[in-house]
Amino acid sequence: MKRLDAKTVIVTGAGRGIGREHALLFAEEGANVVVNDLGGAADGSGSTSGPADSVVAEIRARGGSAIANGDDVADSNGAARIVQAAVDTFGDLHGLVNNAGILRDRVLVNISEEDWDLVVRVNLRGTFLMTRAAANYWRTQSKSGQQPNASVVNTSSESGVFGNPGQANYAAAKSAVATLTQVGAKELSRYGVRVNAILPQARTRLTEGAFGDALAAKEGEFDRWDPANVSPFVGYLLSPQCQLTGEVFLVGGSRVQRIKPWEKDPDWKLTADSRWTLDGLDKAVAKLGSPSGANAWSANAGGGHQ
Repeated sequence: MKRLDAKTVIVTGAGRGIGREHALLFAEEGANVVVNDLGGAADGSGSTSGPADSVVAEIRARGGSAIANGDDVADSNGAARIVQAAVDTFGDLHGLVNNAGILRDRVLVNISEEDWDLVVRVNLRGTFLMTRAAANYWRTQSKSGQQPNASVVNTSSESGVFGNPGQANYAAAKSAVATLTQVGAKELSRYGVRVNAILPQARTRLTEGAFGDALAAKEGEFDRWDPANVSPFVGYLLSPQCQLTGEVFLVGGSRVQRIKPWEKDPDWKLTADSRWTLDGLDKAVAKLGSPSGANAWSANAGGGHQ
């Protein structure tokens, strides 16, 4: 029995890169795949049906089942149509992988409002709208007595969790995606829905622009930056056997590592018997010292991102 046999999965941004590898693997594992891709450039400009159509043709040539969809994930009507296309074509929906994303890198003082709004629109708003559309379908099922065993996998980024200079718009959106994942897991568990997120490390159109030849495969060695390396764990998160929810994982090469959520630092805490004064805070902070890593942003400056 294939792991995703007869399951229906939507993959957004599935025309290229990591999303394409997701779609191919899920189809190989027996899933009906909705290959969604607007077909735009890495910065979100333009559109074409070519990438999605190409992936669908590849899946069908291998004996798999898939349809192409070119709706905009960041448009509420578009998100609803994507979910409806899955249900109308395949009769049900079992999984959603929010993979669509764009970059418009600028240092903070140079980011235009357009660059900010568009990156947040695709990466965060698109994830929200797709998740809401799918969740409403599963809630209706649950209330009618058909308890789903469904899964959402969101795509965050190391930039969003650790912060990467030059990516304020992208990092802010991806950080929000990680938090949205935790909220979604808590709210949707009652409907039989698990929600997790990944921080992918892979060679894609987005990462090649930032890191160039540094991610190139070396002949005769394991290609740890191959985007296909990310897909098996996402397939696991989608599978009915998986019970994980509310988690964020770094996934790349042959490594999968859980990322701890925000937590209180027991080693850096200020307490007093009454309201603090500014002079009192001066003395207390000087005595306690700077939090470890407070000025170590450069350590993450080369971190990979979607």
